[in-house]
Amino acid sequence: MELITAVVILALTGIVVGFGEGLLGIGGSFIMVPVVFWLFTALGVAPDIAIKLAIGSTLLAIFPTSISGALAHTKKGAVWWKAGLIMGVCGMIGAVIGSTITSLFLTARVLKPMFGLVVGLGAIRMLIGEFPEVDEDPKEEPFILACLGFLVGVLSGLIGIGGGIITVPALTKGLKVKMHRAVGTSLTMIVFTSIGGALGYLTHGLSVPNLPPFSVGYVNLLVWACLVVTSIPVAQIGARTAHRLPATQLRYVFTAVMLYIALRMVGAFEWFGLPL
Repeated sequence: MELITAVVILALTGIVVGFGEGLLGIGGSFIMVPVVFWLFTALGVAPDIAIKLAIGSTLLAIFPTSISGALAHTKKGAVWWKAGLIMGVCGMIGAVIGSTITSLFLTARVLKPMFGLVVGLGAIRMLIGEFPEVDEDPKEEPFILACLGFLVGVLSGLIGIGGGIITVPALTKGLKVKMHRAVGTSLTMIVFTSIGGALGYLTHGLSVPNLPPFSVGYVNLLVWACLVVTSIPVAQIGARTAHRLPATQLRYVFTAVMLYIALRMVGAFEWFGLPL
C-alpha cells in the first residue's frame, strides 16, 4: 500500500468518526483503532507494534475531536458537567494505568479479540432493554461516577476505547440520564481519558526501536493529523444532527456499527469465509 493511499483512507475515516462522535457521544475509537491497525500492518509494521501504535494514535486523535463535540453539546445544554468532570479525572488516572499494562505486557493476539469483545458487549447492552426518558434531573452519585470513570479509563488505556460505548449505556440505563445528555456528558469524560491514555502510550513507546516515521513513542503524528483535520469540523455537524433525531434512532445507529467492528476484530467473518 502506498503512503498517499493510507493518508486518504485516514482522512475519510476522520470524517466518519467525527460525525459519529458528535452524533453518538463516542470517541470513535472502535472505528479508528481497527482502521489504523490494518493500515500499519498493510505497510509492513509488525502486528504487536501496529496495534499499540493504533491505540496510542487513536487516543490522541480522540482528544481534540471530543473537545469539539463536547462544546457543541454544551451549546445545546446537553452536558452534565459535574458528572463529566468526576468521571473524567478518575478516568484519566485509570487510562494511564491501562496504557501502561498494554504497552509493557500485552500483544496483538490478546488485544484484537479483547477489543472486539468489549465493543460487542457494549453494542448488545445498548440494544437490549428500554432506555427511560425522564423529566427530572438524575440523582448525583459521586462515588458511583468516580468508580465508573476509573474503570472506563482503565479499559480505555488498555484497548484505546474512549469510553462512550460503556459510559452512554451506564448513564442512560443505570443513572436514568436522558440519551442526549448522556451523549454530551460522555464526550466530556472522553476528553480526559483520551489524553491520559495517549500520554501513557507516548511515554512507554519512547524506547522502542524502529518505529514507523513520524512516531513519538506509540503515537504516530501523521496518523493523528490525518484523523483530526477532518474529524474536528465534522464532529460539530454530528452534534447538531443528534439533536434532530430521536433517541431510538441514535441507539440503532450506535449498535449496528459497533456490532460490525466487533465481529471484524474477533475474526468472525474469517471463520465463515465472508469477505466483509
